[in-house]
Amino acid sequence: MPMQRRTLLAGLGALLLAGCGFELRRPPTMPFRTILLTGFSTRSPLAEELRHTLAGVTGVVDTPDRAQVVLESLTDAREKVVAASTSAGQVREVQLRVRLKFRLRTPAGRELLPADELLLTRDMSYNETNALGKEQEEAQLYRALQSDIIAQLMRRLAAVQI
Repeated sequence: MPMQRRTLLAGLGALLLAGCGFELRRPPTMPFRTILLTGFSTRSPLAEELRHTLAGVTGVVDTPDRAQVVLESLTDAREKVVAASTSAGQVREVQLRVRLKFRLRTPAGRELLPADELLLTRDMSYNETNALGKEQEEAQLYRALQSDIIAQLMRRLAAVQI
C-alpha cells in the first residue's frame, strides 16, 4: 500500500506542476528580420555577446542597406569606482558599473526607440592581499552585468512596433 500511495502522490505532484503554467524561457521573437549594430567600440565585449545573442533570433548584418533596423550605441562603458576606503586611503569596496546608452532607428532615420540608458551596478569588497582573486571576481561580475544588460535590451527590442 505505501508504494501505491507514493506513486499516487508523485502523479498528483506532476499534474500540479503541469497545470501551473511553468514553461522554459525561450528567446524573444523580434519584429524585424535584420539588424545592424553601430557605434560600439571595435573590441567591445558587450557588442560581441549582443551579436551572438541576436544571431540566434534574427539576422545581424554589416551594411545599412541590408538592415531593417539599426541599433546605435551612444555609450558602451565599464566603470570601476571606489565606494569605500580606510582612513589610510586603502580601497575596501569598489562599485562596478556597466552602462549602455542606445537608440533604435530605421536606416532611413525614423526613430523606433528614443535614446535610452541601461545601467547596472554591483558592489564588490576589495583586499590588496587577494588581488588576483579579486581580478577574477571582477571579471565574473562584469560578465554577469553584461548578460543582464543584454537580456533587458532583448526584451526592449522584442517590444518594438515597426
